Amino acid sequence: MEAQKFEKHILCIGAGYVGGPTMAMIAAKCPQYLVTVVDINSEKIKAWQTDELPIYEPGLLDVVKIARGRNLVFSTNVEENINKADIIFVSVNTPTKTFGEGAGKSADLQYWEKTARDILKFSDSDKIIVEKSTLPVRTASAMERILNTNQKGIHFEVISNPEFLAEGTAVADLKSPDRVLIGSRETESGIKARNEVVDVYANWVPRERIITSNIWSSELSKLVANAFLAQRISSINSISALCEQTEADVSEVANAVGQDTRIGNKFLNASVGFGGSCFKKDILNLVYICESYGLKEVASYWESVVRINEYQEHRFVQTMMRALFNTIANKRIALLGFAFKANTGDTRESPAIYITQQLLEEQAHVVITDPQALNNARHDLEGITKNLEFETDPYKAAENAHAIAIITEWELYKKLDYKKIFETMTKPAFIFDGRNILDHQKLYEIGFNVYPIGKAAKTHFK
Repeated sequence: MEAQKFEKHILCIGAGYVGGPTMAMIAAKCPQYLVTVVDINSEKIKAWQTDELPIYEPGLLDVVKIARGRNLVFSTNVEENINKADIIFVSVNTPTKTFGEGAGKSADLQYWEKTARDILKFSDSDKIIVEKSTLPVRTASAMERILNTNQKGIHFEVISNPEFLAEGTAVADLKSPDRVLIGSRETESGIKARNEVVDVYANWVPRERIITSNIWSSELSKLVANAFLAQRISSINSISALCEQTEADVSEVANAVGQDTRIGNKFLNASVGFGGSCFKKDILNLVYICESYGLKEVASYWESVVRINEYQEHRFVQTMMRALFNTIANKRIALLGFAFKANTGDTRESPAIYITQQLLEEQAHVVITDPQALNNARHDLEGITKNLEFETDPYKAAENAHAIAIITEWELYKKLDYKKIFETMTKPAFIFDGRNILDHQKLYEIGFNVYPIGKAAKTHFK
């Protein structure tokens, strides 16, 4: 594919959960652009060129196949593609720092800075740089300083275009987004560059859904959006603990509250807790920023969202302990699901990681099953061999188990033959429904002792 055949050469640095799907959609919707995705991980790049993509996302392969070989290219040649590109999306990992100042809260920007320096090193012409990674507010100014302090006479314009994808529905989110946010400097050159990025998305996104702003508002909006969503989950989870003590039903409470149009009904499903790569990381980043500006009360408010989430995970294990006669040593416990949510193989910050570790500390025998996330689960629990099994078949995972715990809301788990499962389990048999997706009364009638989230337990004990 020759670049001169295309109106623009768009490059994305980073072939992960954001970069890969976003570029696949741009390429599918914009055949007039050459879209290249580069990554230093050669195995990941190879996988993008097969039908076994490196990430699981419903509908993604179909989108990739539309453009792959036509105007969508995956490559490890970072240098050549940087030089050819007109617009460069930066979608590299920005994990939470594990060392030094801000450890545990602030973003680790070393990969991001290396990418900025590579762009400068390999560029021979003016370029638009688009921040796609989630970054702290005012990071764009640091990138501008790195890029525009050059002796080549090259000008770089930095744009913020945060992603708002939800794993499991990323393809639908990309096809018909609630909004696309594009921020820039409010200068003539900044607005011109911003409009070029607007023109890319306008190939399929209605103009009224494309929001433009100053670059700082764009950067902050991403952190705040995730903080608000996580806050709703922690809010209903905190109430689930109260429901269990007062015999209220958290589903009924959430339904009543959600009918208020001022509140709405989204993100009000009580569960074992939130996970994923964004919520915790972005909230702690927001906390660190607030602390750095001396806004201690604001920082404390948002940090409490994370604390409630950790409390919910801990409370789930405590409930299992108490129900199983205050000891789970040598008891077989099957965890149904390890991904942080359904329809993804992603296990980053999954509640399953903490729950597994706590159960193993109590010397339980843990069996993990998941339709998409077993490889990631093995990686997350690498080095642990005692009392830990991985099983693809949920029926085999449950054989001789004292308890089953629903960790991920896979549709598959709603349709299992629980009568068949009950017959193979050690009695008394327990189910801990960490997602409230099962028919608890039916399970009770089969013979299970059932422990939902935020609802009264159904047990056969007097």
